[in-house]
Amino acid sequence: MIATTTRPGDHHNDDVVLVPFAPEHLESALQLSQEMSWPYRLEDWAFALELGQGFVLRNGAGAVIATAAWWAYGETHASAGMIIVAKAAQGRGHGARLMDALLAAAHPRTITLNSTAEGLALYERRGFVRTGVIQQHQGIPEQRHQAPPASLVRAMAPSDVEAVAHLDRKATGWARRQMLDRIVQAGDGHVLVRGGEPRGYAISRLFGRGHVIGPVVAESAADARALIEAALARIGQVFVRVDTAATSQLGDWLESIGLRQVGDATTMVKGPHIPPAGPARMFALANQSFN
Repeated sequence: MIATTTRPGDHHNDDVVLVPFAPEHLESALQLSQEMSWPYRLEDWAFALELGQGFVLRNGAGAVIATAAWWAYGETHASAGMIIVAKAAQGRGHGARLMDALLAAAHPRTITLNSTAEGLALYERRGFVRTGVIQQHQGIPEQRHQAPPASLVRAMAPSDVEAVAHLDRKATGWARRQMLDRIVQAGDGHVLVRGGEPRGYAISRLFGRGHVIGPVVAESAADARALIEAALARIGQVFVRVDTAATSQLGDWLESIGLRQVGDATTMVKGPHIPPAGPARMFALANQSFN
C-alpha cells in the first residue's frame, strides 16, 4: 500500500484541491469524459456514484479537472475506474495524486482496474500487475437474434437473485451483492438453467451509446453465447457493447454478428490475486470500471 499525506481538502499544486466526489460534480465529470470521447451519459456517472465513492480535483476557479472512483466489494476487494484528468491539466501529477488518495481510502483491499495504455506506468509504479486484456466489442447486430430455447435460458425472476449472487461470487471472488442487486434492478436479466438450477446469468441495461450486455457469468463460452443471444433477442437491433476478456473465446463470434472490436484495456490488480473458485467464470463485464 502506498502511504500518502493527501487528505480531502488538502491544497497542493497551484491551489488544486482534492475533495470527495459528490453529486454536484456529476455535470463536470460528464464534460471530462466527453473530452476523452468516453461514451458515458450523465445517468451512467450518477449510477456509478450511487454505488461507489471517489475523489475529484478542483482548480482555483472551482472547476473539476480530474476524477477517480472506486467500488468496495466487501472488506477484501474493490474495483477502480472513471479515472480522468482534463487534457489541459495533464503532466502535473494530478493522476498520481488521485490514485494515492484512492489507494489510501480503499486500503487494505485488493484492487482491480482496467487501464488504458496511457495509464499503465502510473499504476505499475503503485504496485499493480497486469493480469489480462479486456476487448471492447460494440455495434448494431447485423441481424435479429433468436432466443435460445426457454428450457435452456429464461428471463431472470426475483427468486433467482440468490442463486445469481452465488454464481457471481464464485466467478469473481467478490462480495458485490449490493451492486449486483442494483444492476438487476436497472436491467433485464436472463438465467441459464440445467438440472433445474441456474448455472449462468446475463444482464443487459442502458449504458453509453445504447445497451451493455454484462455481467455475463457462465461455465463455458457456448453457455455465455446462449445468454448473450437471449439478451440480443430481447433488445433487438440496437447499439450494443460487450466487454470480454481476450481469452473468453467470444471475440470471433462477436465480430461475426457485427460487434466489432474497437479497443482494449489491460486488467491490473494490486494485492493478492486468487483465481475465482468457479466452475462459472466471468465472460463479460458490467463495464470496465465495475468489472
